[in-house]
Amino acid sequence: MRDYVRGLLARVARKNGWQLAEWAGHRSPDGFQRLLNSSVWDADAVRDDVREYVAEVLGDDGVLIIDDTGFIKKGITSAGVGRQYTGTSGKIDNCQVGVFAAYATSRGRALVDRELYLPKAWTGDRERCRAAKVPDEREFATKGELARAMVTRTLAAGLPARWVTADEAYGQDWKFRRLLEELDVGYVVAVPKSQQVKSLTGFWRIDELIAQAPQDAWQRLSCGNGAKGPRVYDWASARLPSIALFDGDESAHHRWVLARRSVARPEETAYYFAYAPTSTTVADLVRAAGTRWTIEECFQAAKNECGLDEYEVRRYVGWYRHITLAMLAHAVLTSLAAQAADEPEKGGFGNEPLSPRSPWQKSDASWTLSFPAPDPTPTQSPTH
Repeated sequence: MRDYVRGLLARVARKNGWQLAEWAGHRSPDGFQRLLNSSVWDADAVRDDVREYVAEVLGDDGVLIIDDTGFIKKGITSAGVGRQYTGTSGKIDNCQVGVFAAYATSRGRALVDRELYLPKAWTGDRERCRAAKVPDEREFATKGELARAMVTRTLAAGLPARWVTADEAYGQDWKFRRLLEELDVGYVVAVPKSQQVKSLTGFWRIDELIAQAPQDAWQRLSCGNGAKGPRVYDWASARLPSIALFDGDESAHHRWVLARRSVARPEETAYYFAYAPTSTTVADLVRAAGTRWTIEECFQAAKNECGLDEYEVRRYVGWYRHITLAMLAHAVLTSLAAQAADEPEKGGFGNEPLSPRSPWQKSDASWTLSFPAPDPTPTQSPTH
């Protein structure tokens, strides 16, 4: 195992079995193939060690990020492979898809958990599953269900995450958001522009709601540093009414709607739901939202530097073992490269009068949504 991880960290042109074996001085890749397919060791126990190592290196008060990535494949025998959409190629492709969790703080970021997504075409064909050594007890689970299981497992194990963030594929899932609230962890998750926001008088589309935001509801803030310096956007936010069923009479948390608008291209707007302690500032929400992109950096680094996507195993257990060891290699690189992040910059805009029908009302220094009866015909859907 040590030789395998060292090979993943080495300057090997392509980190498959043959080239890793050649680098390690082995006569053939048989030893590495046994390591991934048939030798006795627990990949989940190594995953737990990786998570603890990452937490020790990166420290407390971090952000847990959920996302998936694809592994383009040829053939039909690798566990979970099939024609499905992947952001890796930006289209429907023949691939495997893994759902991942990453942990990020000001000192760096690293992958800490993983699950292989099995489409229904796989879980509905037990013979095909057995040929790829998929356990009989593994049933179909959506990517959202895999994400919820990972979040529950990771936080229960003591990872000191203060926030959870995810893209709209996960953020639009009300079960995912509700789980985070039950686990008492803050979140800032992306949602589609068609996301419905519930009021006492009906539902609003989030893009229609944000379109009514007054000018001084927008602030120019950095959500963190990128390759070209601070990533500055215009941000609008407002607190949502509490939900008595979940919050009781005096909630210690608020729910928010949040929008991010491009400075150079104002027509480009992203939308979020957030949940955080009542003392949370807009700048806190913005920093958490900006951290979501760090998992993309993890994928890129783990694939480019640690061979995350260069495996040649077809079996279910082989996928988990290679991916886990690649995560370990990436965690080592993260440890070596740990460094502090910069503080965000702040900015603002002026004031303008509000329409009496506007749902945006200012209370002290923050904005709240009062929700007058909306003109659009409401559409029922899962809500915040």
